[in-house]
Amino acid sequence: MTYCVGMLIDAGLVMMADTRTNAGIDNISCYRKLHIYDGGDDCFIAIATAGNLSVTQATLSKLAEGVPNPETGEIDTLWTVPSIFKAVQLVGNVLRTTRHETEHGMEAEGVSFGATMLLGGRVGSEPLRLFLIYDAGNAIECHADTPYLQIGEYKYGKPILDRALDVNTPLNEAVKLGLISFDSTMRSNLAVGLPIDMVTVRADPACEPEYFRIDQSNAYFNDLSRQWGEKLREAQAAIPRPPFIKHKAPVIV
Repeated sequence: MTYCVGMLIDAGLVMMADTRTNAGIDNISCYRKLHIYDGGDDCFIAIATAGNLSVTQATLSKLAEGVPNPETGEIDTLWTVPSIFKAVQLVGNVLRTTRHETEHGMEAEGVSFGATMLLGGRVGSEPLRLFLIYDAGNAIECHADTPYLQIGEYKYGKPILDRALDVNTPLNEAVKLGLISFDSTMRSNLAVGLPIDMVTVRADPACEPEYFRIDQSNAYFNDLSRQWGEKLREAQAAIPRPPFIKHKAPVIV
């Protein structure tokens, strides 16, 4: 299992993914799930993956080799797409085909072959965009009303973003909210864990993408986790107790 989130705000794009995979409590590994295709001014694409690891890895390998285009006779890659939407269509088609190939003949094994991806970035001078791609090949786009998309084990971190994130959120504040979302998820689900890979891309095309890895030794993340727990307990204590539940005084013997 994994947790990945993409946030698309006026200030730019933030994409984050954990690195934990597990096939049981005694088989835990780390794999990078945030993949970057940086072509400078011409192209920037980030893909975060969740679900069956063999499906997502095979999909990315096929994209790296290139996919024959039956209409043009050319080889399509993420470096040749004319727009982010065309990149989404290319990835969706390859993901759908790979899933069908992988699960063919193994229906009785009881293995889940589901996989999803987040794809964000821009090609040329187009604005930043963010999509969620399903393993059927279809996709949805992130919009201002809900300026984030999640895949994987997202339910624990979703309330944080629902309450605090909007399109006007500054980029550094969005990163903070994303890390709180991850901390809340890791607190409740051992299948999600450090390190967290992250990339930020400002809306200004002149700004270079910035890459980060948050591991167990990161002082800021450790302090954020501690402070978030303390602030939650303080807020809980400050809220009045429900008046319809009468307080029972202790019995003194």
